[in-house]
Amino acid sequence: MPIKIPAGLPAEAILRREGVMLMREDEAARQDIRPLRIALVNLMPDKIRTESQIARLVGATPLQIELTLVTMGSHTPKTAPSDHMLSFYEPSEAIMDRTFDGMIVTGAPIEQMPFEEVRYWPELTALFDWSRRNVHSLLSICWGAQAALNHFHGVPKHELDAKLFGVYRHRNLDPASPYLRGFSDDFSIPVSRWTEVRREDLPGESGLDVLMESPDSGLCLIAEPSARRLYMFNHVEYDSTSLAEEYGRDLAKGVAIAMPANYFPGDDDSRAPENRWRSHAHLFFGNWINEMYQTTPFDPADIGR
Repeated sequence: MPIKIPAGLPAEAILRREGVMLMREDEAARQDIRPLRIALVNLMPDKIRTESQIARLVGATPLQIELTLVTMGSHTPKTAPSDHMLSFYEPSEAIMDRTFDGMIVTGAPIEQMPFEEVRYWPELTALFDWSRRNVHSLLSICWGAQAALNHFHGVPKHELDAKLFGVYRHRNLDPASPYLRGFSDDFSIPVSRWTEVRREDLPGESGLDVLMESPDSGLCLIAEPSARRLYMFNHVEYDSTSLAEEYGRDLAKGVAIAMPANYFPGDDDSRAPENRWRSHAHLFFGNWINEMYQTTPFDPADIGR
């Protein structure tokens, strides 16, 4: 089944070129099924790029998905066109009377700031609290995962001496997990962050299960089955060139940054990087959506009861 996205969203042209099935609203209405409703809380500066990355993955499953784009009403993005935000996004307060099968909270380039100093922190934590009753399954990514884990469990983040940057090998710690069905024992995922969450800070008897970990980059994925939450600290959703573009931006800003590890062939940044994580990105999102579909109430009004 295809994904239903807002009409005119720039991601539409990108996804159609890639063969992702899209559906107009009138076509969706003719199908006698209930779509899964997913809210995307997009905190990344390049809104259109992130919309495309997430829509590509949720749109590859055999279910009909209805994607709602959400922004922080207390923060005006500096890098996103205002007409794009007005046309396609809703502030978080506007969705508070609705329920969603799933919600995705992205990362944000503010890792080195204390959580409480982030301008929209009160709004985001209110959204996390609202999700307890109105969202069936929460998936948070990178800084969003650190923020959610801190809010729900008080887990701190730790600043690193240098940016953890590259494509790192990870281990599958729980092949029986529904979120890791079909995963290899060893696989690669892009990492791009200045901070980390440490295993020793996870509270005992919290119900937090570490599913993915790397000997080089640490924790990657934590599941909280009782609350149907997933905390993904790395960027499985990234495009092939995302790290290269970040590298170029950092160099242009004069940031002391090393070349992304295990990324450019032969560590030659003039050569095009090879994507070694695409299949696992689709598998991970497909597993999340399948688990959501299997467990969410048929009547959206029953979500959170």
